[in-house]
Amino acid sequence: MISPPPVSSKTISATVAAPQFPPKPPKSPPLPLPQRNSSLHKISTISRRNASSVLFSILIAPPASALSFGISGPKEWLKEQKKKSYKYLLAPIDASRNSLSSAYLIITKGESEYEEKDLEEVRNLVNSAARDCVAEDRNSFVAFQAKTGVEVCTFRLIVKNAASLLDDKDPIKLEAEVKLADLIRAFASLSDMTSKINVQVASDRQRIANALMDTLFSLENFERGVKDCLEI
Repeated sequence: MISPPPVSSKTISATVAAPQFPPKPPKSPPLPLPQRNSSLHKISTISRRNASSVLFSILIAPPASALSFGISGPKEWLKEQKKKSYKYLLAPIDASRNSLSSAYLIITKGESEYEEKDLEEVRNLVNSAARDCVAEDRNSFVAFQAKTGVEVCTFRLIVKNAASLLDDKDPIKLEAEVKLADLIRAFASLSDMTSKINVQVASDRQRIANALMDTLFSLENFERGVKDCLEI
């Protein structure tokens, strides 16, 4: 009978000492990155609160005086960022234009009899289009914010954003501020008129229609002033 070869102590210790590791799990494929959704919400559904959120989400650049230290790089970069985000900045203006156009269609629909609900809808559309820039039409919460020093007028926020890289005495910025003042006066006059007319009287309805067209014209001028600040 052939006996097995003797096993040395070194062989035993090497066998015991060698640990057995489990096989490495296969690498999982990298998770796909979520696709960026580039579609914008319909501007006609932007509320005043949403409009403010849009404005605060856009880059607010420091004033020109803070950047006038002889290096054009940061200022030029900020200018380009503003140009890229101009659609978001102008979205509240587009929404106000839609509201005013809807109010005009209601007041000029040509029916023989108008109901009080028609005038109420016109008032609501005008109030929405004014974007909290007419003090008398602000609700209690917005009025409280304004008293604490918070800027609640969306159109003022737009100008501050668009002109933040311009000097205070820059003629383009001054012109935009003049157009802003004209727009707020137009909204104030229109709002006051809608609270006093008799919707059953054709001449009163025509006055509202004319005031709506004037306000739309002021809104177009204001938008042009904002675009001039952005150089677009």
